[in-house]
Amino acid sequence: MPSSSTADSRSYRAARNARAALSRASRRAVMAAAVALGATFLMGTHAVAAPAVGQMAPDFVAVDTAGKQHRLSDFAGKFVVLEWTNPGCPFVRKHYGSGNMPATQKAATEKGVVWLSVNSTERASGDYLKPAALDAWMKEHSAAPTAVLMDEDGVIGRAYAARTTPHLYIIDPKGVLVYAGGIDSIASSQVEDIQGATNYVNQALGEAFGGQPVSAASTRPYGCSIKYKA
Repeated sequence: MPSSSTADSRSYRAARNARAALSRASRRAVMAAAVALGATFLMGTHAVAAPAVGQMAPDFVAVDTAGKQHRLSDFAGKFVVLEWTNPGCPFVRKHYGSGNMPATQKAATEKGVVWLSVNSTERASGDYLKPAALDAWMKEHSAAPTAVLMDEDGVIGRAYAARTTPHLYIIDPKGVLVYAGGIDSIASSQVEDIQGATNYVNQALGEAFGGQPVSAASTRPYGCSIKYKA
């Protein structure tokens, strides 16, 4: 008959092995749930604070309106612009209807910049557009992003602490966030204000391509609040 100490030792090892197995199963369940999302935040299973200018931009993977998957890290070595958008927002309509956002996109992509428009509007919102409808709206306004990403569950938006539509971020070829904020300097929904405003995205990209530090690296975003999933 085994001694009391031997039995206790076996019970301890059994309990430890059971806890380890449960921990592994929990991690697998978490990752399986993450993969099931339309967009996935790829920074491990630990919570990570939204990045500040000067910090590494969080990696993610998402599907665009055509069903193609994109991973931020696939664009390493290039400048990347992230633009949060929602066609139901009057501020977004201001910049697309006037041609300002499409022109800003074209000026960037012609330099080799990757432009990713991100829609984090939840499915239950009245502003939500299905991928085909969103793609059609972009084409109607002659938009020129590299891709339009669907983020209905808000994974990417929350990872970057995106607050408004539009809200823009610029990531440099090393993966560092070098700009975060509004598209320009006049927080207005009036088209006539575009002409007198400083386009912060054009300015930041121009400085970055010229090897200069971004002079206005953090500005106040303005627009409609993002309709995140509760």
